[in-house]
Amino acid sequence: MFKYGIDKLTVDKAIAIAKGELKGKLSTEAIKNVYECRRKVDIISNGDKAVYGINTGFGPLCDVQITPEQTGKLQENLLMTHAVGVGNPIDKELSKIMMICKVHALSQGFSGIRLDIIERIIYFIKNNLLPVVPEQGSVGASGDLAPLSHLFLPLLGEGEFWLNDKIVPAKDILKQHKLTPLKLAAKEGLALINGTQFILAHAIKGLKKMDYLLNLADLAGAMSIEGYQGSSSPFKEQLHLIRPYKGNLEVAEHMRFLFKDSENIASHESCSRVQDPYSMRCIPQVHGASRNAYYHLQELAEIEMNSVTDNPIILSETEAISGGNFHGQPLAMALDYGSLAVAELGNISDRRSYLLLEGKFGLPRLLTEGGGLNSGFMIPQYTTAALVTENKTLCFPASADSIPTSLGQEDHVSMGSISSRKFNQVLDNIEKIFAIELMYAAQAMDFRRPHKFSEIIEKNFKIIRKNVTKLEDDRILKDDINNMIELVKNQNFVVL
Repeated sequence: MFKYGIDKLTVDKAIAIAKGELKGKLSTEAIKNVYECRRKVDIISNGDKAVYGINTGFGPLCDVQITPEQTGKLQENLLMTHAVGVGNPIDKELSKIMMICKVHALSQGFSGIRLDIIERIIYFIKNNLLPVVPEQGSVGASGDLAPLSHLFLPLLGEGEFWLNDKIVPAKDILKQHKLTPLKLAAKEGLALINGTQFILAHAIKGLKKMDYLLNLADLAGAMSIEGYQGSSSPFKEQLHLIRPYKGNLEVAEHMRFLFKDSENIASHESCSRVQDPYSMRCIPQVHGASRNAYYHLQELAEIEMNSVTDNPIILSETEAISGGNFHGQPLAMALDYGSLAVAELGNISDRRSYLLLEGKFGLPRLLTEGGGLNSGFMIPQYTTAALVTENKTLCFPASADSIPTSLGQEDHVSMGSISSRKFNQVLDNIEKIFAIELMYAAQAMDFRRPHKFSEIIEKNFKIIRKNVTKLEDDRILKDDINNMIELVKNQNFVVL
């Protein structure tokens, strides 16, 4: 059981709650903190002092004071006017992770929201009531204003929910569940839509996928080296202990394990080749650098998911600080770095695929013995080249840009929402790149029989051959490639 507002949220726990594998609830301590903070907001909202977002307008209208009678309407107007997102809806799981992260932040007792609102969001999470959220429209500064507005409009009976794969009005779903639309009070609309939960949810989902793909990158590299009959010596521990980056050490260790007891590796230890191309022998340095970037992004994301990122922050009955905890820059920059790290895994994978086609060291050109009549595996590498280039264009850092909004009140923005979306696009592309490299590697390994490989590589080879047979004569490869992509997407490969 996960206690919102009290326990530490992690990538794995957020995903587990979203999948229904872990239950989240409010503890007595969290409920007490929420009540106490709400009491402070009630005192502030009935006072004469102007406090941003509680008894004033928003953005450039912060100099317009609002009467106590108008505060509820002010907060509801906020959600409705800020729900201006466009584009395709985000994945349903992302909507759920956004709600999980928002509940955890609100439950810490600095946001001034009533318990009823938090409990309604928890009901949505538990009952898989997932709001429809457009993917575009956030600049990642005052938080993810547009997507969070869409996420929480259903609290008011507005907006839309998913019903299986159909989009239906929220008011219809609320009726089915016998729920009455809620009315907002002072500060609550602002607490709901100020925050970085759109950026954060994309980071969480991407990190979970990247964790697997980093290990799959090592497997793909090892299988390519086996097919190429490359050397295992660049992965010796002594070499990496004198340049001991954490990621590099881990990758080198993985490679040693992947080659353990390989007859194929042992069969050419005394060959005349001096060294392999960089995409083979520099795997620990390249994959390791990407792994180091992953650790950095994971560290920042886990700080963010346990932080309070709305505005203003309620510290006492007299002090509500209008600060900048909603600004997405800490994650935006790291997500851009993450995209670069993922893209590099694709770059080096494409190079290894190319090497397997060259017809060197006992392999036939294009991995086919019937070259001429057959084109073999010539063309799938065009696909990896296209995907690698697409990733390069996606690596332009969104966080390097800023466009003033809100009549200059929000004069520096993070563009972190764009960074987070691009991060996941690059991840989707390298799934396809690895699928093709693994298909190539299995074909190359077939030419190394009767030599055997390590136990783990043999297991993965069998997984491939169960779904994609060895290419003898030309055939339509689209189905083979799609089968490989599904294996990668469904995480069917045995990785460390």
